[in-house]
Amino acid sequence: MDFTFTGEQQMLRDSVSGFLTKNYDFDQRNAIVSSDPGWSRDIWNQLAELGLLMLPFSEQQGGLGGSVTELVSIAEPFGAHLLAEPYISSVLLAGAALGRASLGKAAQDSAAAGWLEKIIAGEAIGAFAYEEGRGTPDPSQIAMFADEGTGFTLTGTKNMVLGGGGADILIVATRMGEGGPLNLFCVDPSSSGVTMAEFATIDGRRAANVTFSSAKADLVLDDAGDVITAVLNTALLAICAESVGAMGALLKQTSDYAATRKQFGVAIGSFQVIAHRLADMKIAYSKARATLLYTTALIEAGQASPKDIAILKGQTGKLGREIGEAAIQTHGGVGMTDELAVGHFHKRILANDALFGSCEYHLRKVGALA
Repeated sequence: MDFTFTGEQQMLRDSVSGFLTKNYDFDQRNAIVSSDPGWSRDIWNQLAELGLLMLPFSEQQGGLGGSVTELVSIAEPFGAHLLAEPYISSVLLAGAALGRASLGKAAQDSAAAGWLEKIIAGEAIGAFAYEEGRGTPDPSQIAMFADEGTGFTLTGTKNMVLGGGGADILIVATRMGEGGPLNLFCVDPSSSGVTMAEFATIDGRRAANVTFSSAKADLVLDDAGDVITAVLNTALLAICAESVGAMGALLKQTSDYAATRKQFGVAIGSFQVIAHRLADMKIAYSKARATLLYTTALIEAGQASPKDIAILKGQTGKLGREIGEAAIQTHGGVGMTDELAVGHFHKRILANDALFGSCEYHLRKVGALA
């Protein structure tokens, strides 16, 4: 297996990094996160112009046919710049669910047929309503179900819907009847029977708890268990890549700080305890990134197992927490302030760890699959 990016993939990675360095520095990012929507429509339109919104979709669907390796190549810079725009929620969750369902007859006959095109073009924002308070990516834990009468209606609650408050369309994972097979439905969030409770996550992104009360829904795909698992696995890969990008930024900022911050007339990086801490951070980052690249290669080759995905998510969460804590401790009291990026990177890593199963959950899963 080749664990390096190709020349084209490296060019894509460099172009995204260059764009974000120019247009998305820490101060600009804080201003965006502090705004009412919590993300920038202008930045989103520029991401669309760069072709990033169409990257993971096939050419048949109007996309660029990018692989998971291309996704990792852009997700790392997203994490290194703390991107707040809803790429994972709209493109890799809601959009990917529509994309995988687009060949099904139900998708062609439903009102969802045009939403994928709008998401790819950046004209609409989607959100994936999945979590029901159990905090795991296991589809068997979904209990909410659809009622069928003159049409489909949904009743129940979905928690931690990333980008839910600003979404134009909700893709909802639920069952067909109590205890029935998993299905995907699309719901207009402005329709009767849908209530949003929007909030900011610890890293500044926006999410919502969504309550459905006999809300009208259109069927996107029936018997969607395998599709949901595939969508979640791709999103987990991108989430872990974001976290690895944040870890790399933390390592660089902490190393630079230790080389310039002086105490007793010398740089604190010369102190043995700091030098050892930086070495531990570098080892942890190298392990996390190696696991990311290895898992990406396995997925690309079609050889990844549920255990491989669990190892990646568990390792990334565990090692990311270690790096974040070490970075804050090295910076001292200033590392706890909102004025410094260090704490924000740590919060992004913690928030990503909590999405679709924490590191403890996934490491237990590794043990169960051993």
